Amino acid sequence: MNVGDAMNIGARGDAGTLELPEVADTEAFGAALATLLRAGDLVILDGPLGAGKTALTRGLAAGLGVGGRVSSPTFIIARAHPPGGPDRPGLIHVDAYRLGGLDDLDALDLDTDLDESVVVVEWGEGVAERLVDEYLLVRLRRDDLSEVRQVSWEWVRND
Repeated sequence: MNVGDAMNIGARGDAGTLELPEVADTEAFGAALATLLRAGDLVILDGPLGAGKTALTRGLAAGLGVGGRVSSPTFIIARAHPPGGPDRPGLIHVDAYRLGGLDDLDALDLDTDLDESVVVVEWGEGVAERLVDEYLLVRLRRDDLSEVRQVSWEWVRND
């Protein structure tokens, strides 16, 4: 896959799968995905360590045009990246791995951030879904013997 291929991810609401041979492809996929996102969107990233969750978030940040260096928020739990311009959303990057549950998530006050930002939650499945009526679930898997990643995405509606 190359960067041009990453742009063919469908429309908002679509689901799909792709193979991402290199980290740069994961970032390009994130940048393409960002074209579908707007303030108020929640993106939940699922995948084991080393699957590419932070690389995908770097791509999302680039696609959204937000400011600041994107790195794993493991030890600080959440990083805020300001909007890159007027009428553009910011990015809130959360690592839910160390959160103890819903009370810890509530303490981050992400409901407020959703008004003006795209919120990306690594390790967020089973914790963050209740924040919104609809969210984008992105699952990443990495081949044990190479850098090749498999990504699948779907928009999920809370009923």
